[in-house]
Amino acid sequence: MKKIAVFPGSFDPFTIGHEAIVIRALNLFDEIIIAVGANALKKNYYSLDTRKEMIAKVFRNEPKVRIDHYEGLTVDYCKRNGAKYLLRGLRTAADFEFERAIAQVNRAMASDVESVFLLTIPEHTPINSTIVRDIIRSGGDASQFVPAAINLKDYKGEEI
Repeated sequence: MKKIAVFPGSFDPFTIGHEAIVIRALNLFDEIIIAVGANALKKNYYSLDTRKEMIAKVFRNEPKVRIDHYEGLTVDYCKRNGAKYLLRGLRTAADFEFERAIAQVNRAMASDVESVFLLTIPEHTPINSTIVRDIIRSGGDASQFVPAAINLKDYKGEEI
């Protein structure tokens, strides 16, 4: 049976920390679906299509990675796509506590979907999309915090 993992997130924007987690997970899974959550209640900086395009550039030469989007419950998305694993990166103890609670609720709703956590490398611990987005909004150079394949100058924020 093919081992499929879903790596869900808003990825607004996709960071080098996200990229590193996916690259490390490629050795664990046959396919990784990077699933961009489309949440109408959340105000995003980049549009859904822009975020998917950015991620697609990063993994354009990796056949084991697929980029998609979804609305609704992540475990329902996993079921629709035959994924038995939810991939999450952990930076801090606070991340662990938050992700543990979500994983336990997900497990109660879908006992056949297992959450898999990978610790970030120490250098990526302070990097998160919120901080990177704030740098971009303020006109700063955030290029060191996003994958090399993403040229932020090619994208304008839409503030949706």
